[in-house]
Order: sequence, then structure tokens, then C-alpha cells
Amino acid sequence: MSSNAAPAPVTAAPPSVPSALLALYVHVPFCQTRCTYCAFNTYAGMAARIPPYVSALLSEIRLVGSAGGHPPASTLYFGGGTPSQLPAEFVRQIIRACAQSFALDPSAEISFEANPGDADGAYFRALRQAGVNRLSIGMQSAHERELRLFARRHNFDDVRATVQLARQASLPSVNLDLIYGIPGQSMGSWQRSLEAALTLAPDHLSLYSLSIEEGTPLHVRLLSGRMAAPDPDLAADMVEWAAERLSAAGLRQYEISNWAAPGHACQHNVHVWRNEPYLGFGAGAHGCAARVRYENVTSPDDYIARISAQQGTHLFPLSAATATAAALRTAEEMADTMILGLRLTEEGIDPAAFLARFGRELWDVYGSALDRLLAHGLIECSASGAVRLTRRGHLLGNHVFSEFV
Repeated sequence: MSSNAAPAPVTAAPPSVPSALLALYVHVPFCQTRCTYCAFNTYAGMAARIPPYVSALLSEIRLVGSAGGHPPASTLYFGGGTPSQLPAEFVRQIIRACAQSFALDPSAEISFEANPGDADGAYFRALRQAGVNRLSIGMQSAHERELRLFARRHNFDDVRATVQLARQASLPSVNLDLIYGIPGQSMGSWQRSLEAALTLAPDHLSLYSLSIEEGTPLHVRLLSGRMAAPDPDLAADMVEWAAERLSAAGLRQYEISNWAAPGHACQHNVHVWRNEPYLGFGAGAHGCAARVRYENVTSPDDYIARISAQQGTHLFPLSAATATAAALRTAEEMADTMILGLRLTEEGIDPAAFLARFGRELWDVYGSALDRLLAHGLIECSASGAVRLTRRGHLLGNHVFSEFV
């Protein structure tokens, strides 16, 4: 380690130990309507494709699982799109296929994304009976003007009702997603949204700064001058205020954008941030396992056709739906480990774990970059020697991560 690389120790969480387990991700690309900020692989008006799509999903899961020689799975995450567009029976079938194909533990964390107002109590009870134990609700804002800007179909009353139904169904962990840095959003309106969310006693909160992606309706409005660009300085003030408020509410920030009550951190996402192996199933899903990074075809129709026409066997973790795949080089794996792991604000990067994984000392590989970041006050070393972001580093994360690209 360089001589200037050891600032005063600070308290740290215990270092993580790399896991041989898999995380599973299932992509549901269907939405009733498409949000104006969305750049994900999602499609509106395709509800008729859901049954053949789920059939293809089940086939892909079983195909990849049949390769054998892979570790068991520790988590399952349904993302989208809008997973709550799936009938509960289809969700049950997908969970069962994952359990049978990847020895998914019966007590594993199974997360499921839902839109407010999309489902009733019977639906949530059926999800719980199928094994779902973590619900993530896309609240986004408590204000109708901001929700209209996003072309969201719900209001805050729908959020409140959905949380209540989830609690009545005995779903043990409930997350709310919120967005800040919205054009026209004041500090006061952001504070009211967050306070409204806290009245619902969520177990977990995910706070995302609005990113206006090219090709989205919001991007078109920005280019045409019909909407002002978000103010990055105000957005930084918003998240700093939120960090203090959520800490006072008993939620700890364990990742740049995520806060949780004790025992409610999203284990699936922690697994991915530790750069541990995960599999993605469905149209546009991507994964990284067995030192292979891959992505499936994005079109639901192409995905269904490829899986339906599959022949022979495929090398784990790939399937007939794979569009691109590349062997992961050690240098890429190390860089990914740094970029993802530094997002974990308490845990960071443990040098002993890095050495055990790669056979090289962290400071021998990245000493010059780490020295620069230390000098600028963007990272710190914990009492155990782990490297993690400072509070300033949280706000300038992209600058930190660029050192490892």
C-alpha cells in the first residue's frame, strides 16, 4: 500500500466472503403503459404474448438448469417491465421451475416488482403462497403532477392501498422506489414525497436520481425545449437530505441508492454488487456466470421463437435465446468487482477477499487509482482495511468508477 493510503480508520461492516451460489433474475418485459423515462426492454399492448412467453421462460430455465455442474441458487428476482402483469399461477410455475432446476432454497429471498393499484389482496396472497417474500412497489412520487409527467397510472392512495394489501398478505419485506431530481421538482416537494413514503413504514427504500435516457419521451421533451433539464446540484442536495432523514428513521444506507431496516437489505442485489454469479432469463435478460457474460435477444417474439426451436444441448450458462456472449477476462472481472463493490457503502472492497479471488493484492493492481481517490477524499479505508466510498464519494460515484474502466 502507498504511504498516503491509510487515513484514520472508520467503523466498517464485516467483510463479505465470495459465494459460490447463483442469483436468478427473471425478466418480464410487459407493461400496460410505458413510462416516459423508461429505457428498459419493455413493451406495452402485448398482453396476449404472456402465455407463450411464460412457456418459453419455463423452457429456458429448465434448459440452462439441465446443463448440470452449476451451484445452487440463493435468490430469485422478478423484474421488468411489470411482473405484476403475470397471473399468479404463472409466477408459481416459474418459481417451481427455478427451485427444481437450481435447487433454490425454500427460504430463499424471492423479490417481485409491482405497480401500485395493479393487484388485489387475492393476488398478493397467491404470490406469498407461491414463495414470494419481498415486494418492490414503484411509488416514484407522492405528487400527481410528477406522476403525470412520468405517465404513471397510479396516485399515492394506490400506493397506500397496495402496501396495506401486501401487509395483509403477510409479505414480510416491502420496498418502495422513489425518484428525485425531477424537472420542476422543488426540495419541498421531494421532502413531502419521502415523508409520505415513511408514513407507510417501508422495510426498504430505493431512491433513484432521474436519468433522462436518449430516445425516451422525456428526452424528446427536453430536446424540444418543452421541459427544463434536471438540476444536478439540487438533486445532490435532495439525496443528502434524504440520507440524513432516513438515518433518523432507522434505515441504514447499505448501497448508494438503497436504504433498509435491519435484516431487509435486498440480498439478490447485494449478491450482484459483490460481482458474484447470476443468471438472467427472458427477453433482454443478461447474466454473468462461469466467467461468461451474456445477453438474450430483446424481442419477446424472437425470444419465444428461439426457445421454441431449440435443439440439442447448450453450454452453461447459455441457451437458445442467447444473442451475445463473451468470455470474461481477469482484468474485466477485477474492474467489475471494484465498480460494483464500491457501490456497497458500508462493505466496500475487502483486500483479503480480493486477494483470495484473484491471487493479487488490491493495492498492487489499483494502487495509483486508489491513491488519487484518497487524495480527493472520495474513498476511505475502514478499520478492517476495506476500501469504501466517503460521503462525498457517494455523490461523485461515476467519477470514482471511471478510475477502473
